[in-house]
Amino acid sequence: MRRRNRWLKTLFWGSVLGVFLALVLVFSGVAVGALEQREGRPVPQPVPFSHAFHAGGLGLSCRYCHSAVEYAPYAGLPPTETCMTCHLYVKPDSPNLALVRESWEKGEPLRWNRVVNLPDFVYFHHAPHVAKGVGCAECHGRVDQMPVVYQPKAFTMKFCLDCHRNPAPRLRPREQVFNMAYVPDPELGRELLKLYHVRPPEELTSCNICHR
Repeated sequence: MRRRNRWLKTLFWGSVLGVFLALVLVFSGVAVGALEQREGRPVPQPVPFSHAFHAGGLGLSCRYCHSAVEYAPYAGLPPTETCMTCHLYVKPDSPNLALVRESWEKGEPLRWNRVVNLPDFVYFHHAPHVAKGVGCAECHGRVDQMPVVYQPKAFTMKFCLDCHRNPAPRLRPREQVFNMAYVPDPELGRELLKLYHVRPPEELTSCNICHR
């Protein structure tokens, strides 16, 4: 009798564990699938803003619009005042800027569509990556060549871990972080690892780095 009860308990808890693992796999697959589905798909915006023209043609720095990128988790989006700094004088009557003018006149923010949206269980902070010499293009691609911005890669766990295990080939001098055309030099990257005090892979691949 005791043996039978023990067997039934084992069967019960084994079933519970099996269901739990199945749910984990399903929801993990959904999360990864959602990330992959965004890969390579341009995200239309309410205002036809071309990064290829502004960042590529005019040479505007990423920091002009994404002003929080050096100190905050979220890089930030430009308030209408940033747009109107130029467009009070440059093409002020353009039909493409109708929503910008309306936002300016009403004092209501523009509603931009998000391009990259990490899951809530992922912790990411822009500031330490910028400080350690990780260029914008490493994750966001050649934004300066995108008329309509898209997510160039699937931001999976593997994508992050590949870099955290071997960051040297992806590092650049801090003054080149916002230079989209810069090509990292792995040999220089190894020097920057020491210069910028980049933590070793065994620390960067710890679970609590990205899941807090």
